[in-house]
Order: sequence, then structure tokens, then C-alpha cells
Amino acid sequence: MSPKKLQWYVPSLLAVVAIACVSAFATGAPINPSAEYRLRLYHTHTNERIDIVYRHGDEYVSSAITRLDQFLRDHRTGDVIQLDERLFDLLHDLTFALGRPNTEIDIVCGYRTPWSNNFLRRTTPGVAEHSLHTLGEAIDIRIPGVATATLRNAALGLGRGGVGFYPESQFVHVDVGRVRRW
Repeated sequence: MSPKKLQWYVPSLLAVVAIACVSAFATGAPINPSAEYRLRLYHTHTNERIDIVYRHGDEYVSSAITRLDQFLRDHRTGDVIQLDERLFDLLHDLTFALGRPNTEIDIVCGYRTPWSNNFLRRTTPGVAEHSLHTLGEAIDIRIPGVATATLRNAALGLGRGGVGFYPESQFVHVDVGRVRRW
């Protein structure tokens, strides 16, 4: 190719690639469709850990989702439900938003049965009667080494659901319900 054609070709190619990347990002489509989505979690009540790839590109790994559902079970009753997969993506994206993509997330509370939720409502202030935890759409987290306010701000910045800030207990509630904050 002649140098003159190359002068036109390279910038045009770069512009096409940039537009494709921006379009993919704006629509939520993965830029790298073969990307691995990994979660590293520690459950503060069961002392269990999990390090798992739960998604490849657009495809969720069903066996990994089943293991995550088991890991995030109601720690009081042992009951397991199928959690909303968007919750896993939210946790994954939060670690990237914080610039800590491979960090371990502390799980304070995952799924709650209605019984556990009612128990907490009787013993703990601020527990919602119709908590999204009972639907498998919410999780309470902290990230060691990240200030609770920083974690809250990153979650708010994603704009993908509810964010509750509990500085005294040092955790943040995130869910995939409507966008709101408290």
C-alpha cells in the first residue's frame, strides 16, 4: 500500500474501531465477547470463600451460578434460591469501578428467607419489610481496604439499582431494583 493511502487508511480504521468500542460500551454489550467474569467472595458469617468465573462474554456458566446461589444462601436457615444474575454483574462491575477488579468482596448478607428477614426486623433497626434480599435481588457487602463511603459512591456511580449506606456497620447494600439511595 502506498504511503499516501496508508495515511488515509490507518486513521479511518482507528475511527471505526473507536466508534465500535464506544457503541458497545454505551449499549452495555461487552467490548471483549470472550472476557471472563470472575468473582472472589468471602462470607463473613460462614467463613467460606469462593473464587469463580461465572460468565464468559455474554454466556453465564450455569454450574458457577448454581455454586454462587449456594454460597449466598440464607446462612441462618440454609435455604437456597436462584439469585438474579444481574447481581453478580453488579458486584463484578463494582470492583472494576473501584479499580480493583480481582479484589475479594466480603459478603455480609446475601439471600434471606422471609423468616430470616422478619427475625432481623425484630432485632435490627432499618430492615425493610419487603426486602429485595428475600427475592435474591440484593446483597450487603464491604471490600477490605476500601472506605465504606468510597464503595457507596462507586455503587451510586453505576446507577444500576438501590444503594444503602450503613457506615456504623461498615457495609453497603446494593440491589438490582429501581434506582434509589438511603
